[in-house]
Amino acid sequence: MSDSYVILDRDGVINIDSAGFIKSPAEWLPIDGSLEAIALLNEHGFKIAVITNQSGIERGLYDLAALAAIHDKMRQLVSAAGGGIEAIYFCPHGPDSHCNCRKPKPGMFLTFASDRGADLKNTYSVGDSIRDIQASMAAGCRPLLVKTGNGLQTIQNNPQLNVPIFENLYDAATHIISTS
Repeated sequence: MSDSYVILDRDGVINIDSAGFIKSPAEWLPIDGSLEAIALLNEHGFKIAVITNQSGIERGLYDLAALAAIHDKMRQLVSAAGGGIEAIYFCPHGPDSHCNCRKPKPGMFLTFASDRGADLKNTYSVGDSIRDIQASMAAGCRPLLVKTGNGLQTIQNNPQLNVPIFENLYDAATHIISTS
């Protein structure tokens, strides 16, 4: 039997998003309750994979070392809250790239599933943007939307969206636990 995973977008789901991009560990600030949500999921047997577009790399706003430092901080803070992140997948390409990894394409999800032996049809994926939902659906995951980050704008711009919507990651986590 494969492990149970929950896939999380990073910016706007775990940490406060910024139109100017998160370029350094100092700019990476958790959303209230998000670290505890990851720990709660872990306590209930879920492993966490983060799948995130990071076009700031191609844009020259930060480099791979800065991204690694940001992810180190994220992992340290999650650990301090009693949780852990099993894997992080990121797309360094810009929106005009024709890569297969940048959300809304499902490339990172499919790579994750191949690497981890994950059953995507039974995997929840939590995002705050339409790209997150589209990639999750294209990969066959169970998408959830949070109102944090770009979530409210996503709801407003996509009134036909038919996915479960939650105030924040903690609320999504309690839903995931209650349905599993």
